[in-house]
Amino acid sequence: MPVPQSRGLVPRSLLRENAYQAIRDAIVDGTLAPGERLNDGELAEWLGVSRTPVREALARLEQAGLVRTRPGRYTIVSPLDVRAVRAAQSVTAAMHELAVREALPNLTGAELDAMRQANARFADALRRDDVDAAIAADDDFHGVPVTASANDAVRTVLEQFTPVLRRLERLRFSSLSGRGSVAQHDQIIALCEAGDVDGAAAATRANWGTLVPLLDTLPTEES
Repeated sequence: MPVPQSRGLVPRSLLRENAYQAIRDAIVDGTLAPGERLNDGELAEWLGVSRTPVREALARLEQAGLVRTRPGRYTIVSPLDVRAVRAAQSVTAAMHELAVREALPNLTGAELDAMRQANARFADALRRDDVDAAIAADDDFHGVPVTASANDAVRTVLEQFTPVLRRLERLRFSSLSGRGSVAQHDQIIALCEAGDVDGAAAATRANWGTLVPLLDTLPTEES
C-alpha cells in the first residue's frame, strides 16, 4: 500500500522550538556546563532531530547570550559573566516592573489568587531544597502580571533574557539568600490587592534586585 507522505512528520517550526527549549533548559540547569563545547551532530543525536533545527536553536541561544560561537572554530556554552548577567538583570527587572504597572489596574481576584498559590508552591519548594520547583513556581508567580499586562513586547524581551538570570538564580535558590523572596512576593500581592501601582511596581523591581549581590561572585571576562 502507498505510504502517506505526511506519516511521521513533525512541523519544522515545532522541531526548531523543541530543540531550542531542550538545549536552553540543559544550559540553565547546568547539564551543559559553562565553557562546554557544543557539537551540533551530538546535540542532534541526543534530541533525535536533524542538524538544521539544532543549528537554528544555537543561533537563537547565541542571541540570548547563552551560547558563544566562533565560526569555523567552536561553539560553547557561554560562561557566567558579570557584565552579561548584569545587563540581563537590569532589563528583566524593568520589564517586570512595567508588566505590573500595566496589569494592576485590571488585575482580577482570580489572578491574585494564582499569585498566592504560586508563592505557596515557591515557599514549599525552598523548604524542600527543590531548586527546579522553586524556579518553576517563581516563573508562575511573576508570569501572572506578565500575562495580565497583555504586552507582547514585554513577553518577548523576557523570553530572551530570563534564561540568562535563571542560571544565576539556581545559585540563589539553593542557598538561604532565596528565602527572603517569599515575603517580598507577599508584599507585592498585598500592594496589588490595595491597588498601589507605584508601590507594587517598586516592590517588583526590588525583588528582582535581590540578584544583584550574587553578581559580585561572577567573573568579569577580559575584553
